[in-house]
Amino acid sequence: MARSSEVRPIAGRVVAISGAGRGIGKATARSLARRGARVAIGDLDVDVAEAAAKEIGEGVIALPLDVTDRDSFRDFVAGVEEQLGPIDVMVNNAGIMVLSEFLDEPPESIERQFAVNVMGVVNGMQLVLPGMIERGRGHVVNIASSAGKFANPGLAVYTGTKHAVVGITDAVRAELRNAPVDFSVVMPAIVETELSSGMGSTAGVKVLKPEEIADAIVEALETGRYHVWVPKSLSPIHKTLNALPLSFSDRAMGIFKSEQAIRKGIDAPERAEYQARIEKAAGAGQLGPGEEA
Repeated sequence: MARSSEVRPIAGRVVAISGAGRGIGKATARSLARRGARVAIGDLDVDVAEAAAKEIGEGVIALPLDVTDRDSFRDFVAGVEEQLGPIDVMVNNAGIMVLSEFLDEPPESIERQFAVNVMGVVNGMQLVLPGMIERGRGHVVNIASSAGKFANPGLAVYTGTKHAVVGITDAVRAELRNAPVDFSVVMPAIVETELSSGMGSTAGVKVLKPEEIADAIVEALETGRYHVWVPKSLSPIHKTLNALPLSFSDRAMGIFKSEQAIRKGIDAPERAEYQARIEKAAGAGQLGPGEEA
C-alpha cells in the first residue's frame, strides 16, 4: 500500500509484539501503550512477559509465544484476537544473536538463529497477513538489523539471518503491493540490550537505547515508512559503500571499527548470562528468548 502524507493515529490499534518481555520489544510496547494502543506482549519467558505487561499498565496483556513453533504462534494470534480484537499491527521482534567466528560456530547455534530470526518472522507474517487483507487494513513491522544490509565478520550467521529478514520482507511487500497492508523493515545499529552485551561501539555511530528504536517504529506506523534505518545516517553510509569498490568496503570496516566492536564481544564475560539463557532455552526445546537488537 502506498505511503500517505497523513499521520495515522496509534490510539485504538491492536498491536502484537513478539519477544516483547525485554529490550526493544518492551520499549515498543510501552511507547505504543502510552499512545493508546492495545498491546499484546508475546514472549517465551511468560514470567518476564507478565512482569512487563504489569509494569507498562492498562491495555497491555502478556501471552506465551515460541516464534519457532507454528502452533504456538497460532495460539498467540488467537489469544490476542480473543482478548483485544483483530490484530492491526504485528511487530516481529523476537531474535537471538550469537557472536562467533564462522568456522567455529556449532551447527546447533546456526540452526537456532535461523529458526528464531527467520522462521519466527515467516510464521508471524503468514499467520496475520490473511486476516489483515480480509479486513482491509494492517501493518507488519519486521525488526531486522543494520546487519541485514552490512556484512559483519564475527557475525556471519546472524548477518545471514538478518539479510534473510530484509529480503523476505522486500519480496512479500512486492507480492502484496496492491493489498491494503503496509510493511516496515527496521534496521538499527548496535542497541544497548542484553543481546549486544560485551560488544564495543563503532566509530561515528553511537550505541542506541531501545527507546530510540521504539520511537522509529512509532514513526513508521504513523507514516507508513518502509525502510527504517536507526540512526537515519546509516542510509547514506550504506548507499555510499554500495557504490564503491569492494576493496574500499573492506577498508571501511577498519575506519568504522565495526569488526573490532564485534570481535570484542566474542569472548566477553558480560555475554555469559545471555549465552547461557539462550542455550538453556534451546536445550528445553524452546529456541529463543524474547530479545532483539
